[in-house]
Amino acid sequence: MIRSELVQILAHDNPELAIGDIEKIVALFFDEISRRLAENGRVELRGFGAFSTRARDARTGRNPRTGETVDVAAKRVPYFKPGKEMRERLNM
Repeated sequence: MIRSELVQILAHDNPELAIGDIEKIVALFFDEISRRLAENGRVELRGFGAFSTRARDARTGRNPRTGETVDVAAKRVPYFKPGKEMRERLNM
């Protein structure tokens, strides 16, 4: 599912809301998750899962096209851990 599909589903389920308002709500929702993660925070949505970040150490990588080695800097990457209810739904 992509963002526009989510907006359409929400608009269908909530006809009293304007599509522009729904788009703003969806954008705000994702912006807040991104902002919290950028601050090294954690976002937990009960029954769905938790978003956090993990640190990746610097390493030496390889350019697959040329085979030449390149240094890859340390960085933080997003991490998602599904909640118990989500795991149970997936394995029904």
